[in-house]
Amino acid sequence: MPAFPSSYWRLWWATGIDNAGDGAFAVAVPLLAVTITRDPRLVSVVSAATYLPWLLLSLPAGALADRHDRVALMWRSQAVQAVLAGAVAVLAATGRTTLASLAAAAFALGCCDVVFDNASQAFLPEIVPKSLLPRANGALQAITTAGVQFFGPPLGSALFALAVALPFGLDAGSFALSASLLATLPRRPRHPRARAPITGGWRWLARHRLLRTLAILLGVNTFCGQLAAATLVLLATQTLHVSTTGYGVLLAGAALGGLLGGLVNARAVTRFGPLPTLLAALAGNSAVFVGIGLSPGAVPLGVLLAANGLATTLWNVVTVSLRQQLVPDELRGRVTSVYKLLGRGLIPLGTLTGGLVAHAFGLRAPYPVAGVLRALALLAALPVLVPALRSASPDRET
Repeated sequence: MPAFPSSYWRLWWATGIDNAGDGAFAVAVPLLAVTITRDPRLVSVVSAATYLPWLLLSLPAGALADRHDRVALMWRSQAVQAVLAGAVAVLAATGRTTLASLAAAAFALGCCDVVFDNASQAFLPEIVPKSLLPRANGALQAITTAGVQFFGPPLGSALFALAVALPFGLDAGSFALSASLLATLPRRPRHPRARAPITGGWRWLARHRLLRTLAILLGVNTFCGQLAAATLVLLATQTLHVSTTGYGVLLAGAALGGLLGGLVNARAVTRFGPLPTLLAALAGNSAVFVGIGLSPGAVPLGVLLAANGLATTLWNVVTVSLRQQLVPDELRGRVTSVYKLLGRGLIPLGTLTGGLVAHAFGLRAPYPVAGVLRALALLAALPVLVPALRSASPDRET
């Protein structure tokens, strides 16, 4: 089996270190928000602020990834995030955190995430052959899941219980170390055609039936995902009476499914093909969402969250690998930015909608509502998705 180059492993380690800190940060933010307010609508505002930059900045960030040094964009965005996370730690340590400051910090960190994510996904095919992209993306997804959901959350919740500033300080340190590793990656001059307008990404994606369909379906699915998950902390801690530390453990249990998905994705695609893998993942997500809303306790909730992590990881790895294989290098940043705009632009709306649904109908309601909507979206996409995936190949546009 061909080996990955050393530059890939530096990227892999940087991703793992960064996401371990992010996992601690992600669990600490809602816990800190809940100490300020118990209103699900206000808690959801903080979560929405994290994703709003994808709606506002994704297209310019994609152009940056095509026009400028992608390695520099990655490490510099991580360095800025280190400063921002450090500022949150100081505010938390001095007891000066407000919902407004927390939302502002989440928004600023999200802006850096937009730049980093577009640049990193466009950069990966520069150091990894196309034939190895499913394995490479699977390993990156696995280490991301391990950090964000497995190691980070229990560590973050434990540190939060000791002192509210600690998980934010950990995230700042992880950003700084990640930036130092990313700065050592090889540089590659940008393609002259990369100076074309931002709209080139829109035009290319609009003509590609498969990626266009996947991007639209992703938008609906992420809207539903955030509609459901925005108030998960309240469902766990208030309805199911999970402790602060237990909430982090619950999220870590969910990561086991994501880890498994990252490890088995290449084998699943080889054995069953991308179409059955995608359809099984999407159908599984819909069913699991309904089950989460009906969970009688923390253990069934953790099992269902793990199943959701497995399905989500399979979907993510397959679709990202397809995009990296099909999109030309000089357009990869802009097409990725359009794809992510469609995929993540509705997340803030989904988050706010989830808060309203939970407030009006109870904390269990968002998950079944989201599950039904995802199932309807999948049924609507099948007439286009099935023939497009059957005829797709890395060298052919549908």
